[in-house]
Amino acid sequence: MGSIDRHDSLHVDVMIIGAGISGINAGYRVQTELPGYSYTILESRNAIGGTWDLFRYPGIRSDSDLHTFGFLWRPWSKANSIADGESIRNYIRESAEKYGIDRKIQFHHKLVAADWSSEQQNWTLAVEAGGEKKLYTARFIILSTGYYDYNEPLNATIPGINKFQGQVIHPQFWPEDLDYAGKNVVIIGSGATAITLLPNLAEKATKVTMLQRSPSYIMALPAVDRTGNFMRKWLPTWMAHALVRWKFLVLPFLFFKFCRAFPNAGRKVIQANTKRHLPPSMPHDPNFKPAYNPWEQRLCVCPEGDFFKALQNGNSDIVTDTIKTVTASGIETTSGKTIDADIIVTATGLKIQLAGGSSILVDRKPIDVSTKFMWKGVMLQDMPNAAFVIGYTNASWTLGADATAQTVCRLLKHMDSHNASSAVPRVPSGQKIKPTPVLNLNSTYIEKSKGQLPKAGDVGPWQPRANYLADYWTSNYGNVTTDLEFGKALKKIN
Repeated sequence: MGSIDRHDSLHVDVMIIGAGISGINAGYRVQTELPGYSYTILESRNAIGGTWDLFRYPGIRSDSDLHTFGFLWRPWSKANSIADGESIRNYIRESAEKYGIDRKIQFHHKLVAADWSSEQQNWTLAVEAGGEKKLYTARFIILSTGYYDYNEPLNATIPGINKFQGQVIHPQFWPEDLDYAGKNVVIIGSGATAITLLPNLAEKATKVTMLQRSPSYIMALPAVDRTGNFMRKWLPTWMAHALVRWKFLVLPFLFFKFCRAFPNAGRKVIQANTKRHLPPSMPHDPNFKPAYNPWEQRLCVCPEGDFFKALQNGNSDIVTDTIKTVTASGIETTSGKTIDADIIVTATGLKIQLAGGSSILVDRKPIDVSTKFMWKGVMLQDMPNAAFVIGYTNASWTLGADATAQTVCRLLKHMDSHNASSAVPRVPSGQKIKPTPVLNLNSTYIEKSKGQLPKAGDVGPWQPRANYLADYWTSNYGNVTTDLEFGKALKKIN
């Protein structure tokens, strides 16, 4: 899309794009930290929840604990640490309603393009709403759209898939009326989605086979935090919530650091956990022996070992092999194995996309996100008054989203106190920055996204986020002016 014809319609101080968990959190932070600011949330769909409203496959659940995945300002109070999709969806919606954030949302409003004007010192937003085109202006935008394409999954090359006469389904678009009772189901993939699907489909299906090219690390963990139950029973509510949250912040972080520093030891810990839960007939190698080190890809969690229990029940299986071809009635593997299938589920990952696919321009010139560095994991080089919400790969997404929102609020307060209307990250002249990945995993869907994501650097505020504990301090107390160029304030638009 080219430039946007400028026309003042609705103006707000902060425009938040997306009403998922990141957008609702950003709304809370803006209205709490910046009470004099006006804000609106634009949501392309018809509901609050983002990912948790879009995905409806059987058994969908968090792969992070809800004590850190939940909002800091409305703690998750239930005993279960891992929650199903419906519970998370309700939690996000109820949080928005409790604090009046839901009244700031405009549903069926999709951002098409955003153009920053250095002359006017604001953003003009082209929005599609119910077949109509609207133009809004905003001083600052927070892009809380997640990092994947809601309309198109990651395309995987599966030989002969067009010959299959059964149903082919991607978890991102699970049919509500799908009847898999008594059917043979093959799940292609080995990530968190596949590991969630297998035990849930096995409850009704005749046979469920997870066909993986390469395995993932899987840990069976308790679904209920019994320590937290004890704390909530004997301590004041606020203290119990704080202690439970810190427990889930610190212990997983230490385990992550342990695995990265001592990968062989980390591998032995995970393998020991896996072997304790495997049925005798299921070999550990090659089905649970990844070629990569722990936490080079995201660690998969199964509450109460439900994945392994499904394998023990006898109607679930794992095949570690590559696909030779899909036939009319199943799959033939490279090693010569035939897997019968009535339904094939392609749990092959997400298609990376930032800003919900909208065009971003500065002074009518398009911004190529992939050529830019990220400032503190929040703002994009040469892009004024805009934040991209990108969470952590090794911890709860919401932690990163909140660090971003708090950094933005502190930055806006600084700008107000110094009579500045804009802030734009600039790489200092002559400074050489070595590019590093902004997401520190080598998962297939991330590897395939190269050329679409921004870059992190090796120095200063351009370095990738390290961990929430460091980012929490930085977002609340750290410097918010390094490598930022501030613009002169203009008269506020009414």
